[in-house]
Amino acid sequence: MKKFSGKGVYGAIAIGSVSVFKRQEASVRRTHIDDTAAELERVENAKALATEQLSAVYEKALKEVGETHAQIFEIHMMMLEDDDYNDSIRNIIETQSVNAEYAVAVTSDNFAEMFASMDDAYMQARSADVKDISNRLIACLSGAADSEDGSDEKMIVCADDLAPSETVSLDKDRVLAFVTAFGSSNSHTAILARNMNIPAVISVGEGFISEIKDGDRLIVDGHTGTVILDPDEKTIAEYTEKQQEDARKKALLQELKGKENITKDGTSVKIYANIGGVDGIGTVLANDAGGIGLFRSEFLYLESEDYPTEEQQFTAYRKVLESMAGKKVIIRTLDIGADKQIDYFKLDKEDNPALGFRAVRICLTRPEIFRTQLRALYRASAFGELGIMFPMITSVSEVEQCLEMCEQVKRELTDEDIPFSDKVELGIMIETPAAAVISDRLAPLVDFFSVGTNDLTQYTLACDRQNAKLERFVDTHHEAVLRLIEMSAKNAHEKGAWIGICGELAADTELTETFLRMGIDELSVSAPFVLPVREKVRSLDLSAEQK
Repeated sequence: MKKFSGKGVYGAIAIGSVSVFKRQEASVRRTHIDDTAAELERVENAKALATEQLSAVYEKALKEVGETHAQIFEIHMMMLEDDDYNDSIRNIIETQSVNAEYAVAVTSDNFAEMFASMDDAYMQARSADVKDISNRLIACLSGAADSEDGSDEKMIVCADDLAPSETVSLDKDRVLAFVTAFGSSNSHTAILARNMNIPAVISVGEGFISEIKDGDRLIVDGHTGTVILDPDEKTIAEYTEKQQEDARKKALLQELKGKENITKDGTSVKIYANIGGVDGIGTVLANDAGGIGLFRSEFLYLESEDYPTEEQQFTAYRKVLESMAGKKVIIRTLDIGADKQIDYFKLDKEDNPALGFRAVRICLTRPEIFRTQLRALYRASAFGELGIMFPMITSVSEVEQCLEMCEQVKRELTDEDIPFSDKVELGIMIETPAAAVISDRLAPLVDFFSVGTNDLTQYTLACDRQNAKLERFVDTHHEAVLRLIEMSAKNAHEKGAWIGICGELAADTELTETFLRMGIDELSVSAPFVLPVREKVRSLDLSAEQK
């Protein structure tokens, strides 16, 4: 029996047999060719086949993980048509008279290295994408086909790492879990695994693959990130009981649907859900969330090839408000920059984009973009209960400028006789230490605060949240972070505003009691965590002495 430690991506337990993931990677050799025109035609045919395959993968991802997460495969299709990428392949074939497979492999190495060497985290992630599409193109050129072993047995898929397309291509009905030697908790693959509800552990170490073979017995604990090879009978029995306990908890959680989020001593808290696009509404309703505490509006921009129009935005916002049938929907205004880059915004390269030109700074500098979004939001407000919040606030003047822009938009709509609600709540995100420290001055200006704990932790601890090497230094329960949240809660209530938390800490049940004792009014979590947080809330008695 041997144990490996990694990072749990999806909290569940699997016990089963290993299937080592085998890529159809043909050995690429350099071959001299005489007919370069014929070779270029082979490339075009292979690109057509690769695009057809990617389209099928996109449709599969759309059904299983939703539009927001399926968009990576649209990006892959676009990368296949990238002029620089294709010019490189063409140039190598024509000038060196070599085979297409070799030209694609060299281009892949060059482009992947270029992306990996960039400072920007978003561009670094493109390195894995270019390798993924290049491997697919080489497979299409060489005629490699997906293999099937004909078995219906569910397996634990193990690999050095998995590309996004490989993760989605896995047959969920035959996958118990997956384990990778490498990978980051912020990678596309980790995100897809969570949304596909596949128990997974990543980054278990370089030596893992050499230790396993097809058919080996494995236990995967996605809660703790533990992987056990060749477990003894006692260990199997122990983890089987944990599996059964998970199943019992899941069944009990379903009984909480329709119940109040209220502690034993009568303290009430709202539990809302975070979503990244309109396609997430179904999971919000299925998990019985009281509303949407964070609707990330940037998905409209990320999925568009140009600035989304007022009508496009209005249609999306109206749909989510109507679907929530009167429940509160808080929409965050455009939050791009840092790790979320969009080509048509033409943002300058920055040495430290997390501290750069992003979020409300873009909106206030480019008011035409901000005004379009606010018009769409206010128009949609006539169809439900809307809250609007502004991200990355650091000063009173920024809030005042946002509020003035809202007033201008309301005057315009009134003059144009376009209906909107006069009950739209306006709030700001507390995600910088500056906002927390001056929260006493910010609270009188707005209706609510929403604490973005991911960025608040990043900025308070000076740890880049995209840097996997820093994960060991990030203490999400750090006293400084909790003090800033408590300070913000105290100032909000003293000045007549309410306060919620929409970052990942909202789902951390070890902190639920702490947050409620601070006076947090609302917790907004990923939809699957709504019922576990409700369970925790209902188990608490705040009248008892705190341990």
